[in-house]
Amino acid sequence: MTENKAIRKAGWNWDNSYTKLPDLFYSKLHLNLVSSPKLVIFNTSLAESLGLNVQALQNEESTAMFAGNHMPEGGLAIAQAYAGHQFGHFTMLGDGRALLLGEQMTPDGERFDIQLKGSGRTPYSRGGDGRAALGPMLREYIISEAMHALGIPTTRSLAVVTSGDTIFRETELPGAVLTRVAASHLRVGTFQYAAHWGTREDLRTLADYTLQRHYPEAVDDDNRYLSLLREVVRQQAALIAKWQLVGFIHGVMNTDNMALSGETIDYGPCAFMDVYNPATVFSSIDIQGRYAYGNQPHIGAWNLARFAESLLPLLHDEQKQAIRLAEDEIANFHELFEQHWLSGMRAKLGLFNEEQQDQSLVDDLLRLMEQYQADYTNTFLALTSEKLEDNALFGATEFTRWQERWQVRRSRQQGSYASSQELMRSSNPVLIPRNHRVEEALEAAVQQGDLSVMKRLLEALASPFEHASEKAEYCQPPVLSGRAYRTFCGT
Repeated sequence: MTENKAIRKAGWNWDNSYTKLPDLFYSKLHLNLVSSPKLVIFNTSLAESLGLNVQALQNEESTAMFAGNHMPEGGLAIAQAYAGHQFGHFTMLGDGRALLLGEQMTPDGERFDIQLKGSGRTPYSRGGDGRAALGPMLREYIISEAMHALGIPTTRSLAVVTSGDTIFRETELPGAVLTRVAASHLRVGTFQYAAHWGTREDLRTLADYTLQRHYPEAVDDDNRYLSLLREVVRQQAALIAKWQLVGFIHGVMNTDNMALSGETIDYGPCAFMDVYNPATVFSSIDIQGRYAYGNQPHIGAWNLARFAESLLPLLHDEQKQAIRLAEDEIANFHELFEQHWLSGMRAKLGLFNEEQQDQSLVDDLLRLMEQYQADYTNTFLALTSEKLEDNALFGATEFTRWQERWQVRRSRQQGSYASSQELMRSSNPVLIPRNHRVEEALEAAVQQGDLSVMKRLLEALASPFEHASEKAEYCQPPVLSGRAYRTFCGT
C-alpha cells in the first residue's frame, strides 16, 4: 500500500497552519530516531473522535510515527518557540523535547495539534537530551484522561510508545514518547516571546492567528485584540474554577503552561488533593508554595497580567490608554472566577438558586474541613449520599450546626429534594485519580511491565460520577503516613 493510501485509510488529514506564521515562531526539525519503538497504550476513543481509523493505526508505521521515527506525508516537524515566567523569573524557552507533527483536520472541520513529547533534542533544549521517561508520560495519559472525564478542558493523550532506549535522570529509566492532542499549543509564553523578540507586526500576526483559530467571533470587533484578552481571561477564570472544584493542583503554573485555548496543559508535577488544605503543594520544586492549591486563582490572574503586558502595543497607540484597557480586563478575572467557583460550589451542595449568605455557608464548610483534616472529595460524596462516616468532622458539634443551616437553606429553594440530590450527584465526582492509585499503576507498568493496573484505573476514571460498588476501592484515600507525597516534573 502506498503512503498516500495508508494516510487516507488511517484518516489522517494534515494541515500546517502554524508554519504560515513568521519564521521566528518555530524551527524546522530533523527527526531524532529511537532504537526500537513499541506501542504501550493507544486511546481508541480519542482516535475515533479525531476521525481516525483505529484498526488502520495498529501497525509498525503508526508506531514509528508516534515515536518520532517516521514523518507522515502532509506533516511537518517543527518545534515551537516561546518564553515564560518560570516561578516568577522570565526566560527564553521553547519546545525543548517536543515536536509538532502538524494539525489534524477532523471530519467536523475541527483542528487539533498532534505533538510528540519526549521526541528528542530541539534548538530550544538548553542542554537537555529532549527525551522523556515512561512513568511521566503514562502519568500524563492517566491525568489528562481523568480530567477529560471530569468535564475539565484539557489536552489529551493519543498514544504512548517506549523508545527502546534508556534515559538518565537520577537513575536509568526506560524512554518513552507521548502523542499529545491539543486545540493548540499557543501559550501566554508565546505572546511574551513575540513581544520580547519580535516586531509589532510579528505580534499582530500571532494575535490574528490566535483569534482566527480560537475566537473567530471576535475578529470583526472594534478592538479585536482587547476582545482576545477578554476571551482568554474568561476562559481561564472558568478553567481554574473547575480545577478548584475537584481539588486539582497543577503544580507548575508558569506562564508557558497557560494555554490560550482554555485547556489544561503540561501535566508535570500535578496531583489531586486528598485532605483539604489550601496550602497543599505536591511539586518537589515548589519549595515556597507559589503554586499551592489556594494560590492557583491568584497565579492565574498574575499570568494573565503578563499576557496583557505583551498585548499592550496592539491595544492602543497611546501606552497609558493601553495599560488602562488591560487593567480593566484583568480586574474582571477574580469576579469571574468567584462567580464560576461559587456557582460550582452551590451545585456541589445541591443549591439551584442564589442567596447572599451562600458564600459564608461554603466558607464555613471548607474551614471545618481544613480544621478536621477531612478528605475533600469524600466529604462532598458523603453529603451527596447522605452517608456520613464516623470521623472527626461529621462527629463535631460545629458540623452538626452547619448541616442544619445547609438543610434549611436547601428547603428555601423551589424544586424537589430529589432534583437537589441529582444536582449533587452530577457535581461531586465519586472518583478522582488518587495519587496513591496513580503511583500504584505507574509502578506496575514501569517496574513490572504490567499495564493491567493502569487499564483498570483508566476504566474506573472514565465514569467518575458513576456510583458503583465495584469502584469502591478507588474511592479510598491513602493510609496516612509521616512522609509527604511529592511529585516531579519528569523532564
